[in-house]
Amino acid sequence: MTTIIKNPRITEKASFSAEQNVYTFDITASANKTEIKKAIFTLYKVKPIKVNVLTIPRKKIMSKGKVGKKGGGRKAFVYLKKGDKIEFI
Repeated sequence: MTTIIKNPRITEKASFSAEQNVYTFDITASANKTEIKKAIFTLYKVKPIKVNVLTIPRKKIMSKGKVGKKGGGRKAFVYLKKGDKIEFI
């Protein structure tokens, strides 16, 4: 079994939404919402209310005169109840 959740997205926007109990994670391309809910429960011992999944498009970049591609992938927004919290070390 592969890991579904790669890592939490630690950005300024994600930290503001964490104050409203919405946490953002990078996920694998094949993960679905029910698998993400189960993975969050096993890793952090909190039960999500809902999960939204968003695809991040690959972007073309120019670096030192050469054309390349940047990242891409998928991310998940995990909504928790009012009293629940996820701590990142």
